[in-house]
Amino acid sequence: MLREIEVRLVRREEQPRFQQLMQTHHYLGALPKIGETLWYVASYHEEWVALLSFSAAALKIAARDRWIGWSYRQQYARLKLLANNTRFCVLPPWQRPNVASRTLALCERRLAQDWGKAFGHPILLLETFVDGQRHRGTLYQAANWSYVGDTRGYRRIPGGYSATVQSPKKIFVRPLHPKARTLLCQGSLGTLAGTAGSKLMLTAGQLRALPQFFEDIPDPRRVAGRRHPLSAVLALAAGAYLCGARGYKAMGAWAGQLSQSARQGLRCRCERNHYRVPSDSIIRDVLLRVDRHHLERALERWNTRFATSDASLVLRSQALLSVPALPEVLYERRP
Repeated sequence: MLREIEVRLVRREEQPRFQQLMQTHHYLGALPKIGETLWYVASYHEEWVALLSFSAAALKIAARDRWIGWSYRQQYARLKLLANNTRFCVLPPWQRPNVASRTLALCERRLAQDWGKAFGHPILLLETFVDGQRHRGTLYQAANWSYVGDTRGYRRIPGGYSATVQSPKKIFVRPLHPKARTLLCQGSLGTLAGTAGSKLMLTAGQLRALPQFFEDIPDPRRVAGRRHPLSAVLALAAGAYLCGARGYKAMGAWAGQLSQSARQGLRCRCERNHYRVPSDSIIRDVLLRVDRHHLERALERWNTRFATSDASLVLRSQALLSVPALPEVLYERRP
């Protein structure tokens, strides 16, 4: 019988039934389908056996993050490579030995491929929470999931977290890739499909430090055309690149989304108590005209200070021949 159980994605017309059964039989009830979410049903000769839901991973879990060993910036960039088993419900007629473990194993085998087709990027690691007052997590332990610790008991609510501690949950994780932890922590994800251009987040201190490395570079522009300080333009371009922007338009768009405090930290031009950022055309003009040798020395100073401990922060001059009419782009991560 176990060998005849199959797992597949829930069809659109089946979603109301899926939600109704989950609401009826799972002690936490049903969850809406928000963001990156996949619903599965296990069946035996078309009879529904179990229901599973996988969604985006939790933003911050101290025990999980310690187990992975990633930095704050890596966590921001790669959280999408994790998924959370938010619901698992074996329907009452099928609560028999080995049914749950068989269902979970079948789901794990196809989940990464389904996720890539649905959302355009892979997943490397699964996580789930188990209420210790109700369950011991025996199923996940038997399925080779690793217990990595407990949550602190605070529940995420609009605007932050609950003020009171509720029941802490046991945290279990399951790698879907043999080198999941290594990939999540290394400087670059290399050629892993669907991860090109992953965004990284700079700390406030790293962002504010950028302009000082470009202060001594001679400004190639005419005095009348210097609406924005050269150090601010170069700092914006460097920060945008480190955060995933590729090309001048992307850099300009990234700069336009910065808060006023971030713009102030980057020493942008202030006009009527409002900090202005340069357009993508100004960024393009500066990058094409700035002296490369002066820039390389500035980038060497940045690398000495920040990139020795985090290879994803490397800044260096390098030709970008694949972009027509742009002989140089000035920032590229170390391969």
